Amino acid sequence: MSGNSSIPVNPDVQTRRRRRPAVSCNLCRRRKIRCNRELPCNNCLRARQPDCVYDHHPPLRSSQRHDDGDAESVAAPASAAPPLSGASDGSSVLSRASTVASSNRVATSTNASTTSDGAVNGVESMRHQIRQLEEQLSRLTASSTTYSKVETTHTALAGTFSFHRLIETPKDESRDGSPVINRGVMHKTRMFGQSHWINAMAMIKDIIEMIEPSLKESPRAMTGMQKCKSMARVVKANRKPKDSEPSPLPLKSLADELLDCYLRTSETVHRVLHVPTFKRDYEAFWVSDTEPDPAFLIQLKLVLAIGAATHDDRFSLRSLAMKWVYEAQRYAAEPIFKPRFNIQHLQTSILLLLAREVTGIGEEFIWTSIGSLIRIAIYMGLHRDPSRLKLPEPTAFSVEMRRRLWNTIVELNLISSHTAGGPPLLTLDDFDTLPPANLDDEQLLADNPVAKPDDVYTDASVAIATREMLPIRLAITKFLNDLRSNINYDAILRLDRELRSTFKAIRGKLYQSMLKAGITVPGYRLDRLDFIMHRYLVSLHTFFEQTMHNPVYAYTRKVIVDSSLQMWRLATVDSPNRTQDMRRLATCGSGFLRTAISQAVAIITFELRAQIEDETYLSPAQLRPDLLAVLTDAKVHSVESLEAGETNVKGYVVMSMFGAYIDALKQGVTREELMRLIMEAVEEAVEDAFKILERQASQSEGYAADSFDALSLNTTPGQLPTEWDFLTSDLEFDPFQPEPMNWGVSLE
Repeated sequence: MSGNSSIPVNPDVQTRRRRRPAVSCNLCRRRKIRCNRELPCNNCLRARQPDCVYDHHPPLRSSQRHDDGDAESVAAPASAAPPLSGASDGSSVLSRASTVASSNRVATSTNASTTSDGAVNGVESMRHQIRQLEEQLSRLTASSTTYSKVETTHTALAGTFSFHRLIETPKDESRDGSPVINRGVMHKTRMFGQSHWINAMAMIKDIIEMIEPSLKESPRAMTGMQKCKSMARVVKANRKPKDSEPSPLPLKSLADELLDCYLRTSETVHRVLHVPTFKRDYEAFWVSDTEPDPAFLIQLKLVLAIGAATHDDRFSLRSLAMKWVYEAQRYAAEPIFKPRFNIQHLQTSILLLLAREVTGIGEEFIWTSIGSLIRIAIYMGLHRDPSRLKLPEPTAFSVEMRRRLWNTIVELNLISSHTAGGPPLLTLDDFDTLPPANLDDEQLLADNPVAKPDDVYTDASVAIATREMLPIRLAITKFLNDLRSNINYDAILRLDRELRSTFKAIRGKLYQSMLKAGITVPGYRLDRLDFIMHRYLVSLHTFFEQTMHNPVYAYTRKVIVDSSLQMWRLATVDSPNRTQDMRRLATCGSGFLRTAISQAVAIITFELRAQIEDETYLSPAQLRPDLLAVLTDAKVHSVESLEAGETNVKGYVVMSMFGAYIDALKQGVTREELMRLIMEAVEEAVEDAFKILERQASQSEGYAADSFDALSLNTTPGQLPTEWDFLTSDLEFDPFQPEPMNWGVSLE
């Protein structure tokens, strides 16, 4: 047969040409119009069609085509996914997802006969679509359950607050209203997370808003507040060092007492010093004729400043303690960096933060300062356990001091972030340093000391106990202040259970070890642990606003009220089982204790009002006498704080306001009579506070009552600025006092 001869082909057996897969969406194909092959396409967008469905995967956009076929470069970011037009739920997204899944199977068979480049483009196109659909479904799911809301409240006592909240949409008809979840407060330039004490004020903001008009219209109250503010400036100006000369030390007998105050309070919880070594240097300091070491002298003054806060009921050494703190701050601010990367500098930095808190010098900004200290410690390798490092002298002393200091730094970071309402910014994965060993300080001077059993009390037992509670407290603080936390009541109850079970086991073990050691009055050590636990419970449960009236949250209502009452008792009431240290620190100091007390009193006020509102018509309200006693004692505590050197009178005014408000509600008076009683209490509180401040100012040098200018003694309503002059900064700019928004921080 010739090669040129042709063989006839049977048309029935000839391979049929496969139709090219459609690239337009279904709508454009039905209407026979040009489709731009987007998702959704231009015609579906114009027709407001929520479903833009392709039988096959849509081709990639021109901007997404790359010759290299790299999967990550081809796929567009999920944030660039186009929004759904007119979609109110996830049904269209789910249907589109199923379409993509079916097209996946079609594309698989199609790609078998295409080139490798076409296969890559097809797979990446589907991946891109899936990412888009997942992102849209996530947004729709979130928007269908909650929406955000910002409520702004202005108060004459503290300015403007913006409360950020999440509110569940009332789609579930079985619920009585939509739960309101507090997510933080914005005040001027600062954002406070859920753990900040100011969130409790959201529960009683309607009380303050009700009183606001009458407060602004009272010349007696406004003039009195101006006088108090001016007098407070005089007092604080006299406390601030006039020069940079070193402040003198007290006599050794008094210094011994201050050192003992520090060692039995702060050092038992926050291990900073090696006590035997420090005492040895302390005794040598008083008998030596040589020039003292400047670094040790600064440490000594900071230790004495911290001890002065619990030395007596009136903080009689407040002015001297503040001068010591300013001197230490100047020393720490000197531009000498490299030589200070050592253990002694870390100790001084920690003591400075503790002293700033108790003396009220920038105590609200400890959290920002601790960030620098953490970075220095990490630079020095304290976040790695010494067993993993090649230390020059790996003695038991150096190893344990590194562990103790890192443990204290982590603890201070956690407490300060919880108090400031900020995220911890430190996780358990960021360090592997072991907890301190159960060793007494004297054992660290020996070679290869053996740690004592866990049930034996040592100098490190309390620090070990706080470290064992670190994981659950860290989780709660992150849960409260992290913007991406999945807030729900089940999560709150789970964290509540974990905190209680952990604390119960740790506290029981610590208490038994103290009894074995002959410590019959645990005092400050256990009281502080109890206080911390209740502080976390209150913060954890102060999410929902309707806790006082909605029976669904009856457990939460009980927790925040009982824990608030317990915090109040721990910080202000003496008993045979505790020392005076907690009460003195709450009265004379600042920071963690004082802010928690403010939160506790606000919650108790809200509870008493709720009990009155829950009153039935058959019988009068049966108010809890222990809660009523708190409001009475809060005024006394505020006066004691003023007499101990506090200059901010707004806390005392607010406590008087709360007490008068609850008393008036109990009597069932009219609204006009209610406002009259409240304003009388406010005016009386302002006058009493001014007398206390005047006595403080008269004890300073150069004060003349005749020359005192009260600034606006003839002020009439409407002449003062929006937030009142007394809310502005007292002195020229001071890094320790950038913004005195602390009217509720202490119960002055």
